[in-house]
Amino acid sequence: MTPQQRVIVVMPAYNAAKTLERTYRDIPDGVVDKIILVDDVSQDETVEIARRLGLKTIVHIQNKGYGGNQKTCYMQALEDGADIVVMLHPDYQYDSTLVPELIAPIQRGEVDMMMGSRFLGGQVRAGGMPLYKIVANRFLTICENLVLGLRLSEAHTGFRAYSREMLCQIPFLLNSDDFCFDSQVIAQAVAFGFRIGEIGVPTRYFDEASSVNFRRSVVYGLATLWTLVKFLLHKWGLMRVPQFSQPLRGVVGAYHRAALFGEPE
Repeated sequence: MTPQQRVIVVMPAYNAAKTLERTYRDIPDGVVDKIILVDDVSQDETVEIARRLGLKTIVHIQNKGYGGNQKTCYMQALEDGADIVVMLHPDYQYDSTLVPELIAPIQRGEVDMMMGSRFLGGQVRAGGMPLYKIVANRFLTICENLVLGLRLSEAHTGFRAYSREMLCQIPFLLNSDDFCFDSQVIAQAVAFGFRIGEIGVPTRYFDEASSVNFRRSVVYGLATLWTLVKFLLHKWGLMRVPQFSQPLRGVVGAYHRAALFGEPE
């Protein structure tokens, strides 16, 4: 790893006390320069454990939702000088030993965004993913591939990596504060011309791992489909959607422009 490629892992956390340390311990030594945990008003000891582990810990004063948590994560990582940002759920559902493999294509300049696909390994059911989630995931991924012109095996993974260039360009602050944030980022990557790659990762579902219930899954699915509709309307010139056209520089205030882009306040 060269000094020009500063790697920061961000962990959007909510009630991750039982799994945080296992997730952290599995991150290989010498790969990551910094780990930032953003706590979304957990009701357990997540914050205390994160601080004991020496992680930079940011605690929201109010619950901001999954997408809102990621906004804090990415802004902090960029302001801390990240060249590559890895988003890793601290619930031990994703294999953090694979961080080097996830970021390698970005380090080589081959892609701008990497996703850890639970479907590439072909062991989704063996890993415990509920059948209704498999069906919904495959349906939404097919829809996203068709609309966005992609060939992803999975568009709904919580294990991702981004180049600084991409995060400094897409207006992720305009995205949803809910789970649809992830789908909107993929659409923004396509709208702004960034390249997306995948690696296979194992699936781990167990009691302590976070999971979206059926009702929230339905809401998430509908929000994802609406994102695709807006993308098409924007692409066809029928609606101007700032989410797919306005760069991040035009969204943040002067203070953050100075921190992110070196511009005077």
